[in-house]
Amino acid sequence: MCGIVGHIGGPNENTVDVILGGLTRLEYRGYDSAGICIKNHNNKFEIYKKIGKIDNLKNYLKEFTPKASIGIGHTRWATHGGVTDINAHPHGNEDVALIQNGIIENYVYLKEKLKLGGYNFVSETDTEVFLALVNNYYQKGKDLFNSVREAFVQLKGNFAFVVMDRSSEKIVAIKRGAPLVCGEKGGELFVSSDPYALMGQCDQLMFPEDEVLCLLERGQKIQFFELSGEVSTRVNVRKQSLNQDVSEKGNHEHFMVKEIFEQPEKIKNFLKYYYEGEGQALLKDAVQITPKKIHIAACGTANYAGLVIRNFLENTNRISTQVELASEFRYRNPIISKEDVGIFISQSGETADTLGALEVCSNLGMRTINIGNVEGSSQYRKCQHNLLIQAGVEIGVASTKAFTLMGLTGFLYSQSLLKKDGPSKKDSSYKEICLLVERIEDLLKRAPEIENMAQKLFNKKGFLFTGRGVYFPITLEGALKLKEIAYIHAEGYAGGELKHGPIALIDEDMVNVALLGPELVHKMESNVEEVKARRGTIVMVYPQNEKHLKNLGNFDFPLNFEGLPNLGPLYINIFCQLFSYYTAKFKGTDIDKPRNLAKSVTVE
Repeated sequence: MCGIVGHIGGPNENTVDVILGGLTRLEYRGYDSAGICIKNHNNKFEIYKKIGKIDNLKNYLKEFTPKASIGIGHTRWATHGGVTDINAHPHGNEDVALIQNGIIENYVYLKEKLKLGGYNFVSETDTEVFLALVNNYYQKGKDLFNSVREAFVQLKGNFAFVVMDRSSEKIVAIKRGAPLVCGEKGGELFVSSDPYALMGQCDQLMFPEDEVLCLLERGQKIQFFELSGEVSTRVNVRKQSLNQDVSEKGNHEHFMVKEIFEQPEKIKNFLKYYYEGEGQALLKDAVQITPKKIHIAACGTANYAGLVIRNFLENTNRISTQVELASEFRYRNPIISKEDVGIFISQSGETADTLGALEVCSNLGMRTINIGNVEGSSQYRKCQHNLLIQAGVEIGVASTKAFTLMGLTGFLYSQSLLKKDGPSKKDSSYKEICLLVERIEDLLKRAPEIENMAQKLFNKKGFLFTGRGVYFPITLEGALKLKEIAYIHAEGYAGGELKHGPIALIDEDMVNVALLGPELVHKMESNVEEVKARRGTIVMVYPQNEKHLKNLGNFDFPLNFEGLPNLGPLYINIFCQLFSYYTAKFKGTDIDKPRNLAKSVTVE
């Protein structure tokens, strides 16, 4: 969840600017403090860190104008210890400084042991335990590489570390179960927790596997070693595919709304990839075996996308499909078989709990499929089949375009399973996705209508999203979006569950966002009537041909579902995305970087 950037530059390159640029690109991941450590021209460390936004750190640095050609930087999402300048990273002493992503699970035991040995802890973090261990070996005369190597083997948990020392021109990095990427360009060396931080800096990216030591040394190519000290070949090298355009908002006020409006174009790219490009063969390969049972594991928005995909697989393919919260799956001793198929969904491909669930299934010998957005991610490398969603970089913390494309990827997997072949433009699925693009474009033109609704409703006390059948997962996703970015209490419910508790909350200050698709529309109509009878405020999203529903609610938003027998849920969700966005805008919240949230959840 934390952002990591390390850099070794040339004599004319100011590492401070490079690191701050990388950290700024990682703001979308979520954080609560930021800091840098550089080695100045006197071979002494200078550490600067501040709670709050990176701008706080940048303003603080104006007092000192530091310059260097080697350093490390970090954005922290607090786990152990409060949000304070002292707990912010980097942590260091006169000789060693380091940054961390992840959690040291046995830090309490190690901390007590180090205290007995006389170490005086300054911060409340688990990270300082690793600093103390590395420093102990360093003081005994071991070099940076071997100090890190010997300290690392004592740790339990999932994490990544980037470490530098005062007496060499080296940076050492290593990870276990956390993201890490390295890069080179013209003598400059880079390491980060996210490829996006290295955008525009290098042409190739190197992804080390777990427990591979990365040695960055001035004047040398990056070297990789096993913990035994032997040279490692467990490094995945890929071309850098990101460009500067993704970091610009264009004419949009926020990245979130930009990404909502990008969806038609992204779906067109998706169509080209799967109906004309290399995705066609990848899908064909993934569907050669029809499982009796499918397990989908994911977290948050990706989990709700999994529920959408389950409906495709069960309704179309008649395959029993279990959708699990990855954070629960790995601990509840699930009933799984190597004859089953596991589908793992994650935008980043670095979600810790989803990777844990993947490990459970892989260890059993189960066939595994990745539905993700990042080529080369941990999930990508560990799955047997990769179905990339082609969403492009998603910077807004609240996922929008990724959700839509996750659902579409699952739809194509379902359709391809029917014929044991890759997609063809002759398939009905192609026509339906093309029609979805048109309908989304039409819906986006009506954004001012949704903005007007949000302006009138943003001060209401709470929101109940209701839907039935294939629209129920969208109620969960719609409520999540509102909670994430507007900080308003919202819940998603199956329409038939209203009478089993939630209806007690209905009054004039409670809003029911009723999502009515063509299926079970009259059942949902009855649920809306129940809310209306109790004077709840109703937002009605419904099929435009059901004209008798007009004015049943306080706010109407008819949609054209004709020709979308499968993709209506993904269509109606665009309304929810826009409604959440405009509600948050009127609330005045930090839409792209909502409090306490991180884009990539790389700790349990």
